[in-house]
Amino acid sequence: MFPQSPGFHLISATIRSDPHPSASPGGLPEGIIKLVRSFLFYVLLFAGYASAFPFIVVYYQNLGFSGTEIGLLTGITPLVTFFGAPFWTRLADSTRRHRLIMTLTMSGGILAVCVLPLLRAFLPILAAGLLMSFFMSPSSSFADNATMHALGDRKDLYGRIRLGGSIGFALAAPIAGAVVQNTDLRVAFWIAGTLYLLALAVSRRFDHGFSAGKPSAAGGAGALLRDPRWIVFLGIAFAGGLAMTAANNYLFPLMKEIGAKESMMGIALSIGTVFEFPILFFSNRLIRIFKPYGLFLLSMVFTGLRLVLFGLNSVPELILPIQLLNGLSFPVMWMAGVAYAHERAPAGYTASAQGMFSAMVFGIGSATGGFLGGLLLEDLGGRGLFLVYGGIVFAVVAIGALIGRLLPAEVPQPAEAGLVPEMPSIGKNGESQ
Repeated sequence: MFPQSPGFHLISATIRSDPHPSASPGGLPEGIIKLVRSFLFYVLLFAGYASAFPFIVVYYQNLGFSGTEIGLLTGITPLVTFFGAPFWTRLADSTRRHRLIMTLTMSGGILAVCVLPLLRAFLPILAAGLLMSFFMSPSSSFADNATMHALGDRKDLYGRIRLGGSIGFALAAPIAGAVVQNTDLRVAFWIAGTLYLLALAVSRRFDHGFSAGKPSAAGGAGALLRDPRWIVFLGIAFAGGLAMTAANNYLFPLMKEIGAKESMMGIALSIGTVFEFPILFFSNRLIRIFKPYGLFLLSMVFTGLRLVLFGLNSVPELILPIQLLNGLSFPVMWMAGVAYAHERAPAGYTASAQGMFSAMVFGIGSATGGFLGGLLLEDLGGRGLFLVYGGIVFAVVAIGALIGRLLPAEVPQPAEAGLVPEMPSIGKNGESQ
């Protein structure tokens, strides 16, 4: 039985509205157990991210790689995500083997993460980085799909479960920093590999669900790409990935440019992360008020505002209050985007929809943001870079909103768009796949 911790009560409150919860052999409602698994998976997955990837550029620098080589390593891997996430999620939806494919892909990614610090030459490290991105790219999409399935008719509460990722990141980042400072930079990758392995163990009990009847290839993922509203959504998601890369990669160079001290940089990062907690916890109320797509657009407006304010500001101390807007930008954008993707997906292709969304944000959006950001930083400086990115975000949101208003109104459906009642797939051992 799970301990009665604050996290347990958070998840219990999340599904308390279910009037007929099924009980597990251990006595707890099955719905709580499923959501505990998702919450724990996000904690471990994002703790793994925080353990290694903030140090990856420093690691490349320690190996003596040139700026061009580092740019290639950090810029090309998101492009692999652009192809990898939709490929694996579409394969899982088509074969209904979500659990098997998630296990195989995460295993390949873990192997690449653990091998990478043993390499020294550029080409082998490039190969390991590409494999790591290709195999790890669908992990979050698979987890999002399983979480949305577990939430049933309370999908608006996804943010409370996804809060585990923010908690895991916030806890692991300072611990990993202290460990690296007192040991070796390579240890960060092995810590990440260990955390990913634990996350994989948790994911083995995920119930991904699938729609009744075999998914139709003609009317499934292809139908999404013929949906003009979905294309507009993906275009705005691309701008979200662009903005995410600007904030993640170029905030510290901007702060250095305007004279901020290193200690303030750490405080700014902590403020941005901690402020995600209340936003994600109460995100269900935002979903109910604005609906997924409306909240998605609103989060992008806050994203653009945050970038523009960074660009206009020249006072180091003002970075901290501006950073509070992080809680209303990327976390809300991701939470609302996951909800909209699940809502919009055709029957049997919910994982594919999540994979496409992830590919636009972490794939082509992130890659473009990285490549373009390097050029803008050199030519315009940090403030100019953020002003340009903020302008791009506002322009994309405005164009997307205009196109949405020009499209024919949709006829409301009595049930969730594109969804039919879901049933678990039963394997030989009697467990759902």
